[in-house]
Amino acid sequence: MARDLAAAQHFYAGVLGWEFRASGLGDTFSVALHEGRPIAGIGTLAEHPAMPVAWTPYFAVADADVTAARIRERGATMAVGPLAFGTGRAGLAADPAGAVFGFWQGTVLPDWSLGRGSAPAWLELHTRDAFEASIFYGEVLDWAGEGSGCCVTSYEHDHVVLRHGHDTVARISGAAVDAAPDPSTRPRWHLHFPVPDLDEAIEATNGLGGGTVAPVVTTATSRWVDLTDPDGAQFTVVAPQDTLTSSLHRLGTGGAHGRGR
Repeated sequence: MARDLAAAQHFYAGVLGWEFRASGLGDTFSVALHEGRPIAGIGTLAEHPAMPVAWTPYFAVADADVTAARIRERGATMAVGPLAFGTGRAGLAADPAGAVFGFWQGTVLPDWSLGRGSAPAWLELHTRDAFEASIFYGEVLDWAGEGSGCCVTSYEHDHVVLRHGHDTVARISGAAVDAAPDPSTRPRWHLHFPVPDLDEAIEATNGLGGGTVAPVVTTATSRWVDLTDPDGAQFTVVAPQDTLTSSLHRLGTGGAHGRGR
């Protein structure tokens, strides 16, 4: 959700290479595309000025009413719906720790799945108690079900990891604080988007009015950094580690200049 839809489209087109098309929901909502495939939706907050600008994940469910009932039964909050939304039904909720998420009952296009193409690489939940959160979401979203489309959770290195088949689609980590002044330390869901070159994404972000939240993190296989768009919505971009080699090569040949973090 954004304050200015056109400005948000301009920013994410420059940083993530997205294009946009109109949706069947009117002029206040558009669908982001990458190479013709749907990646995300961006709507405007013009009618809801009190709502924060933020990225929110929506989870596919079999029955929106059952999901809403499970949320209420477990001490969480239903904020909106379930309501008819496009070709399906959707709801918006906050888990017991306050992290906001949505759910969707209806047709799910394969390209919208995590880890596909330029869709979010994975989701990460920052919360107070990772174990309690995994129980809540497992029961509400049926992550531990027995059907072929269900997910499996495991506890690894102080994180709860959610896998669908061989793909890691979400991680839950603890230590978030309820009333922290810094949004990055409050309970929340966080999206990680893949990019081909991390330094180019950072440069585009800074040039389009966004910024970096923390230093670049480098591992044996990837590099990532937390960013904000001009409205303050936070997200992460992640690139393969081999882009570091190409960036260093450009720096060594004078084809690029160093960028502040």
